Amino acid sequence: MDSLLVLFWATIGGVVSLLGGILLLTAVKARTQLIKLALPFGAGALIAAAFLELLPEAVEESDIHIVASFALVGFLAFFILERLLGWFHHHHHDEVHGNKNKVHASLVVIGDTLHNAIDGVAIGAAFLISPAVGIATSLAVAFHEIPTEIGDFGILLGKGMRRRNVIIVNLASSLATVVAAMAVYWLGSGEHINPAPLLALAVGFFIYISASDIIPDIHERPRHEGNVQAVMLVVGAAVIALLTLLIPDAH
Repeated sequence: MDSLLVLFWATIGGVVSLLGGILLLTAVKARTQLIKLALPFGAGALIAAAFLELLPEAVEESDIHIVASFALVGFLAFFILERLLGWFHHHHHDEVHGNKNKVHASLVVIGDTLHNAIDGVAIGAAFLISPAVGIATSLAVAFHEIPTEIGDFGILLGKGMRRRNVIIVNLASSLATVVAAMAVYWLGSGEHINPAPLLALAVGFFIYISASDIIPDIHERPRHEGNVQAVMLVVGAAVIALLTLLIPDAH
């Protein structure tokens, strides 16, 4: 039953996010406007999940200095990946700023798959703590992934990929979330692995995504648009904060 719960919520966090992209395959204008609102909402959700769920639980499971060290490693690792590979945050800048030739379609898919796999690691490690932490993390991931998947759809369509192939490729990429979540959960349950380092790495990842890319972009927007996005970020954080209070904990 526990494995089925992880499977269900990992699917919510990964595959279900594709629905937004599928629904907006042809609505280019609506897709762009939705991304501008949904990206900051997802960023707020990730930040709240990092500070209100993952970080406190990691500290409970391990020494705070170890947790802080792994969170720093996670933050710096994803910074280095972005600098070296150049495709970790393709979804945001390519879609919003229109630079559709910046990244090859193959790298878009590879980068998205890596991103989804890391999300799965965070979900699996969170479920090792409790169902409540796992559910909150899955929802935060889903809120973030919906706009990014919509952006991926737009980029791949702009690269000339057929709509059917775009759906198939993104579906396969999203399954990385489910596979990684189940693998981490099964390994952790059987070997009694301490999930704290994995949670801390996820904290570094979630904070990096929001703080290095989405939040700076909000400051660069025209005043009214930036204010709307700032409100959406706060709303996203508030939703996760509310969910942490409403979802019954089960330690």
